[in-house]
Amino acid sequence: MTPAVLDHLPNALLSLPAEKLHRHLDGPTVIHLAGQHPQPLAVSVLQHGNETSGWDAVRRLLKGRYQRDPLPRSLILYIGNPKAAAVNVRHLDHQPDLNRCWPGSTTERTPWHGLMQAVTDHIQQCQPMASIDIHNNTGRNPHYAAVNRLEPTHLSLACEFSRSVIFFTEPRGVQSQAFGRFCPAVTLECGLAQDSNGADHAMAYLERMLHCEEVPNVFPRPSALELFQTHATLKLAPDVTFRIGQRDEPAASRAVLALADDLDTHNFEELPAAFDLAKINGQHPKPLVAMGPDGQDMTERYLRFDQGAVRTVRPITPAMMTLDPFAIRHDCLCYLMERIPLDELKTGEGVPLAGVTLPEAYAESD
Repeated sequence: MTPAVLDHLPNALLSLPAEKLHRHLDGPTVIHLAGQHPQPLAVSVLQHGNETSGWDAVRRLLKGRYQRDPLPRSLILYIGNPKAAAVNVRHLDHQPDLNRCWPGSTTERTPWHGLMQAVTDHIQQCQPMASIDIHNNTGRNPHYAAVNRLEPTHLSLACEFSRSVIFFTEPRGVQSQAFGRFCPAVTLECGLAQDSNGADHAMAYLERMLHCEEVPNVFPRPSALELFQTHATLKLAPDVTFRIGQRDEPAASRAVLALADDLDTHNFEELPAAFDLAKINGQHPKPLVAMGPDGQDMTERYLRFDQGAVRTVRPITPAMMTLDPFAIRHDCLCYLMERIPLDELKTGEGVPLAGVTLPEAYAESD
């Protein structure tokens, strides 16, 4: 299994939405486009077929002035999974998650892993200025960037997109981790795929990066960067029933946990101590569990259960808070993040956690 490598955009490609790309692209495809500055910018889109903001951004960017004017910098475009995009799913049933197959993956070896190694080797030889991998997520989340390395160039690249930046080391085998070994690399999380603001934001960012002479090798100013890492995942206890909404319901049908119907508006907002996350009906001792990166129970660090409510023990910052019942039951309610002080990072005193997970909850119910 090998990727297609092209030195041009196929005819009419830019006129096609993501779900129609499979008519011209048989699978993962690398496209080289020459620009005035020869050192390329590497951009990855549609690694997940239902995350379309990246292709929408690239398509609009290249359909504009660059149909007549030269690109300010050469561009390497990687289009990951056009066949999954055709049916609007993350990946097809016979495929693994393609953004778990890059070098460094710990998943079982497949032909897809060999393909991603070939793409990595090919692009590394081109010595890109930077790598940008564009994604969407679920729930009402602000746009944010994510990095795998806490080096000045990686952080500078990230905060050009968003002041909110997350450091993560898990899951392994993601594109930004593989490319981050040879150039500054960032993952962009552009909110909901159906929200055009995500494509607008990504397109404006790509335009700036194409005009950028180089990625600054200095730490961003504290006012330009809020750096987070995930400390725990907030999960539902297996035997707990729940509902969305806190209005009264008949006693016979009461769920153990009642979640406020605006809970997902608090993503990336620092919630104070004693904030009510949910109401509790009944005597369940621990309806929500906060699990640390290595599986340890950290519930007492973050939550208490008393007076009919789930309350925070300390200030917390949630990410990927969702009200999707399938995601809550089968994945998690949210991730709990804490800040990495930039001053400590500069002096080498800030030691990030091992096994830090990227907030990437999603739901694919039947």
